[in-house]
Amino acid sequence: MTDNDLTVLFIGDSVTDCGRRDDPDRGLGDGYVRLVDEAFVAGGTPANIVNRGISGNRVRDLVKRWEKDALALKPTLLSVMIGVNDTWRRYDENDPTTVEAFEADYRSLLEALPGRDAMALVLMEPFLLPVTAGKATWREDLDPKIAVVRALAEEFGAILVPTDEYLNDIDVPLTEIAADGVHPTELGHQLIARLWLDTIENASA
Repeated sequence: MTDNDLTVLFIGDSVTDCGRRDDPDRGLGDGYVRLVDEAFVAGGTPANIVNRGISGNRVRDLVKRWEKDALALKPTLLSVMIGVNDTWRRYDENDPTTVEAFEADYRSLLEALPGRDAMALVLMEPFLLPVTAGKATWREDLDPKIAVVRALAEEFGAILVPTDEYLNDIDVPLTEIAADGVHPTELGHQLIARLWLDTIENASA
């Protein structure tokens, strides 16, 4: 690595994690983060890609580990995708996260970051595919949280990756993207990686 190399940090929940702690190669896991890394290598862009996703995390969990897993690494570019578990826990454990609490915790993360002249910031929408009638009802909880992410991206000058909007508009059966509506298939991760790369490229143009 050289001083000119980018450090690109991805942080979030299981969609980002993808077994990265069991990855003997570079700790990237087998999801969209690895595909982004492969695209950087193929494009000749020197970059240190770091994955700090942890399955099951909610935004409150990122608050607890933000200093160690984000700030201390001083990334050139930080990409955050969090929120679906803030919805999921309402339905499987009766442990909801209010929109107000979600926004307050997410805002505290962003307020702790350096300015955009020191670090580029990417916020990815959490997503949910209504693969069952039950999952479709979760939209009432997740949609306001997605709205929070969009508003914070604008407020903090971040690049917004419209993950939820994009995946829900793909013209293939939704179960082929994420069988349970949340955890991407191989195709789902390919779509997320391509969307991320295209969004970054367009923002830099």
